[in-house]
Amino acid sequence: MNKSRGFTLLEVLIAVALFAILALSATGLLSTVLDSQQVSQENNKKINELQRAFLVMERDFLQMARRKVRLEGETPLDGFIHDNESTYSANTHGIAFVRKGWRNPALMLPRSDVQAVAYQLDGDVFNRLHYVFADPVVGTEPKVRPLINDVLAVDFEYHNGKKWVKDLPADDLPLAVAIEIEIEHYGLVRRQFLVPGIQNAKASGDFDDNS
Repeated sequence: MNKSRGFTLLEVLIAVALFAILALSATGLLSTVLDSQQVSQENNKKINELQRAFLVMERDFLQMARRKVRLEGETPLDGFIHDNESTYSANTHGIAFVRKGWRNPALMLPRSDVQAVAYQLDGDVFNRLHYVFADPVVGTEPKVRPLINDVLAVDFEYHNGKKWVKDLPADDLPLAVAIEIEIEHYGLVRRQFLVPGIQNAKASGDFDDNS
């Protein structure tokens, strides 16, 4: 009779150990891939968030209006751009102005086509605020749209045709507005936007294209 021979206990233990090592290696590799995918998705989400925010800001800044704002029924504020630490909201930092081009086809909605807009940092969230009416009355609450999260600091600069300055323009629009946003894990991000004042500067010959 032919005798069949099976695996010894030692061979079985070696096989189980090898399979365990391979399984641990595959699990570690899979975990690394999943972690990398999650980091990549978070980075893409943050980049898309920044791109959307800058598109919204570009639309607003390109349509900035030479119009003064009257808050809560008071007399019009000086200038066309305001630091909203002293206007739209207390203890925050941002910028406020009026923009044109708010779509209202055939004036079907009970509002004009100009919009009072503000950008401000609230905690670690950079928000866009707007009012239904350009001159909000007492007790009117703005509509808030969060744009960028995990923001550490926000600062603005204004181009006067020769250089970038920190001071708000006194009696006209600047030629451009720059925003510097410090974001956690990304550091400082700077973006510059042209405003309608650039056209007057070019027409008068005072704008320096090399500035």
